Amino acid sequence: MAAKTHQLSESVVIRSLRRFRDRYFPHSRGDVDGVLASVEDSQDEHQPGFLDSLPVDIQFLIMSYLCPADICRLGASSRYWKAMVKDPLLWRYFLLRDMPHWSSIDHMSMPQLESLDAPLINADESLDEREEGGNKGMDLKFDYMSEYLKGCPSCRQQWLPSRPAYEVVTSFLQSLVPSAEPRYAMFGPGMEQLDVSLVTRLMHAPDVLPVSGTPHRQINGIGSGISYLFNNQHKFNILTLYSTNRAERERARVQQESISNKLFTLEGTDDSGHLIYSPSSQVQQVCQVVDGFIYVANAEPGKGEGESEMAQIRAVLSCAKAPASRPLLVLSCVSREEPEAVSRNMARRRTPCVYMAKRLGLSQLSNPWMVQDTVAETLSGLLDGVSWLLRCSGVKLSGS
Repeated sequence: MAAKTHQLSESVVIRSLRRFRDRYFPHSRGDVDGVLASVEDSQDEHQPGFLDSLPVDIQFLIMSYLCPADICRLGASSRYWKAMVKDPLLWRYFLLRDMPHWSSIDHMSMPQLESLDAPLINADESLDEREEGGNKGMDLKFDYMSEYLKGCPSCRQQWLPSRPAYEVVTSFLQSLVPSAEPRYAMFGPGMEQLDVSLVTRLMHAPDVLPVSGTPHRQINGIGSGISYLFNNQHKFNILTLYSTNRAERERARVQQESISNKLFTLEGTDDSGHLIYSPSSQVQQVCQVVDGFIYVANAEPGKGEGESEMAQIRAVLSCAKAPASRPLLVLSCVSREEPEAVSRNMARRRTPCVYMAKRLGLSQLSNPWMVQDTVAETLSGLLDGVSWLLRCSGVKLSGS
């Protein structure tokens, strides 16, 4: 069924591109040999190029292999391609195809998922309202091209504004001055439900994050603080908060049973029927002193309880000092990496980070947040998330 839907989406895009070209660029049609001959015999600047005259399905195939930046460069090569690459159905197709494979998303780049639930516009209407090479496009509620370029991780990195030289020098000088050690509270079901313990791997991965401090500040057997060193330069502390003690967690994991969460107490529901949790007194004290939060979500298929997870995240954030300014890093975690052959030919066997953000209701938060795909066994993705978290806490990292 998935393959059929994917093929249908391609046919809709190709039909939209073909009808647009037939209406506004009729001279771009024709056999390729004829175009090559006309280019050799004439210097007319309005003669269509070789790529312009290829069948539309071949043009679409070419665009499907290009990265977003190259598609935009292609659009700058001629009036024809400027109009073609702006087709909203093309970018809607790219969103549906690529979004499940994005490795991270944040509060600045989260796409409007409701745009993907909107019905497809009628092809005839789109042609009537679209103008060749002009600034006027279809009168659409959603700009799929902007949504894609805003959310795609490679685009976010490539088009970040460069920093002035004086900021680079200032950042270097500030890095020489010792600063306070940021502290973060880490909690969530991904710390307890996965076959591979993320916390254990963290403590035994000196090549990724060396441990620079021994555990301290025990909280009734359910939490302890550990200091790490990022890039062998920046020290920070993670206070792990477990739902209960180790013996009960292991028993529940093996027997696939739920456990009594000592971190939160369910108080009931609000007028809208949403769950209300109250953090324990110890957790409230921790929330008052930390600089941010790390939520470890279980991204394996069929796992996670969106409503209760969302309510617990809000309960923790509401206890923080200056709650709206505290960053939230969500590690969307699975136990092991997928084999390359499987991930290339099949849908990824994990909850995509964009849908994890939706499941946790992160768009409704006023806090800065980021969802980062992470693998517990290899710790892949972890450093990217920690780097973002430290920057949000005011730590000046080299190259930032």
